[in-house]
Amino acid sequence: MVRGCFGVNIADFLHRPLFPELYMRICVKKLAALNPPHCQLRFVFYHAEAQTKFLLQPIEPDTCVSLIKQCRTFRSLQSVHTSMLKSHLQLNLYFSTNLIAQYASLGSMSHAYTLFSTFQSNDVFLWNVMIQGFVDNGLYYPSMLLYSQMRELGIQPDNFTFPFVLKACGCVKDVKFGVIVHGNVMEFGYVSDVYVGNSLISMYGKCERLDTSRLVFDKMPQKNIVSWSSMIGAYAQNGHYEEGVSLFSQMLGEGIRPNRAVILNVMACVNRGNEADYICRVVIDNGLDFDRSVQNAAMVMYARCGRIDIARRFFDGILEKDLVSWASMIEAYAQADLPLEALKLFKQMILQRILLDSVTLLSVVCACSNLASFQHARCVHGIITRRFYKNQIALETSLIDLYVKCGSLVYARKYFDKMQERNIVSWSTLISGYGIHGNGREALYLFDQMKASIKPDHVAFLSVLSACSRGGLIVEGWECFNSMSRDFQVTPRPEHYACMVDLLGRAGRLNEARDFIERMPTRPDAGVWGALLGACRIHGNVELAEVAARYLFELDANNPGRYVLLSNIYSSTGKRNDSDRVRALMKRRGVRKIAGHTIIEIENKVYTFVAGDQSNPQTNLIYTELEKMINRIREVGYVPDLNFVLHDVEEEMKEKMLNVHSEKLAIVFGLLNTRPDSIIRIKKNLRVCGDCHTATKFISKVTEREIIVRDAHRFHHFKEGACSCGDYW
Repeated sequence: MVRGCFGVNIADFLHRPLFPELYMRICVKKLAALNPPHCQLRFVFYHAEAQTKFLLQPIEPDTCVSLIKQCRTFRSLQSVHTSMLKSHLQLNLYFSTNLIAQYASLGSMSHAYTLFSTFQSNDVFLWNVMIQGFVDNGLYYPSMLLYSQMRELGIQPDNFTFPFVLKACGCVKDVKFGVIVHGNVMEFGYVSDVYVGNSLISMYGKCERLDTSRLVFDKMPQKNIVSWSSMIGAYAQNGHYEEGVSLFSQMLGEGIRPNRAVILNVMACVNRGNEADYICRVVIDNGLDFDRSVQNAAMVMYARCGRIDIARRFFDGILEKDLVSWASMIEAYAQADLPLEALKLFKQMILQRILLDSVTLLSVVCACSNLASFQHARCVHGIITRRFYKNQIALETSLIDLYVKCGSLVYARKYFDKMQERNIVSWSTLISGYGIHGNGREALYLFDQMKASIKPDHVAFLSVLSACSRGGLIVEGWECFNSMSRDFQVTPRPEHYACMVDLLGRAGRLNEARDFIERMPTRPDAGVWGALLGACRIHGNVELAEVAARYLFELDANNPGRYVLLSNIYSSTGKRNDSDRVRALMKRRGVRKIAGHTIIEIENKVYTFVAGDQSNPQTNLIYTELEKMINRIREVGYVPDLNFVLHDVEEEMKEKMLNVHSEKLAIVFGLLNTRPDSIIRIKKNLRVCGDCHTATKFISKVTEREIIVRDAHRFHHFKEGACSCGDYW
């Protein structure tokens, strides 16, 4: 086993630790206890290939560096290294520094580190090469540890040292260490160095310290194009898109010509069609319109702006499409909720024998998740398995999420149990899955298992709190919420408070929920008030609904769901005039209601239904069977809930309108076209209608079929006349 002289596995240096801050403290403490200093970094290395049997000619000093830099493989570099040993050139610091750099460039950090540890040198260039090698190979913590050792030895860093160390701090989001390095920058007089300043901007941006990042930018005596690009990129990373676009305009106003990096960063900030058109004009004016990276980014930009047609034109116009081009267009379709188009393009990609990567497959998995197609999920899973994408946690986790969203917790759990390695996202995904399927107890059990090996973060807590909310687990929900700051030092965010409001509200504790909101340490956001409004709908509390809606119409004025929910609350309580008033407000503000639809997949084909749909080839048969089904479930106790008809019409017309809701049409279509022993799976783009929820319970009873309904908020598993949500939704 390879160990350092102080008994730490080389993995301690070359692998990212579970608890980085603790890791750094332990390693630094062990290093500080040793003497002489350079023994701290030395370890015994053994490798069979190092015992080369080739008798090579000694290398001449004047050709040494040239030969080192020509090496493109590990074996060829080892041969040069062996020849250097014969000529004793490895004793020359300059030659060995080049050798270390080349080992690092080939990814062999253990060899580079072995050679580095043989020198007891204070040469800053040697230390810079080693730190850069760690950073370039993604070994950020070892680079930070090496910098700490460098400072302890009294070696003064220079303007080449700081950019590498600051990059490491940003990549691991260690702002505390970054602030220390910033202090060293000021101590040694490199504040005015433009390259160091750019690195500080980037580091603070990645650590979500946007104000500090802008302060560094504003105080720079000189800026280059990278300075502007770094600041615009920081705005993009932190979701401050308008500021990013504004800074880009300011840069152009100062006569600075943009390069590709700036364009790519500002494109990530664009969310409006007119801004996208403006950026594209700048691209053309500066001759970057044939740059493939820019074309790929433009696709994503226009898709984000809702102009998927223009995005497709960009895609079709790229003469030599690379993998990123295909992946970007597939992702654009997936993000635009056009999963069928994404899958169609993916099939074209396979037919053209383009080599797939994990990024492309992640976009395809996202498209399948949006479609909620179990058959497509199995197909994509098969492709991933055949392509040997093993031990890629992001891809494996996305498959778990895919099966969750396709309604199959069984497959999701099987895949989770087979994973050789899991991270916090893997656990959180399955915990969330159990929650949206109504298995709150199982979610809590899994959360307790996770805590034994991984410290939960804000996402994990959000997953388990949502599960408690959907399952009505009030006591357990409070315990999880209180443990966040008490046991794990995780500060609750607005979304965690929203979960608690939802938990209390669903249970009918509306006044307690209101008091909880008033005690929040931060201003409640739209999610918090939205949770209260949803609870008011369940329990018919008009007074509190009006309070919540008043805030929502300010914080989330363009969300049609807020207006529709309040209007429905008024309608269900007989306040027709107030309901009409809310609808009129929507119209004045130009807010349009999202049309509801339900989809069902049969034999790899997806069918879409809307209320009163007449487009299906089997329309006559569907309506005939629907009428029979309504009569059957009436006989066993079904009574239509006319409160879910919001139009002011006669009772008989209300019942007819209820009967032709898209959920019922899709279910009947499924009954007509699937085997009697198969599961019917449908997806509703909005919250499932309350009357349809009741009717589906009865349909599952009289037909003895299992029906899985995915709506905008959760899954409902109907079986033998009952729903997995326990009517707690």
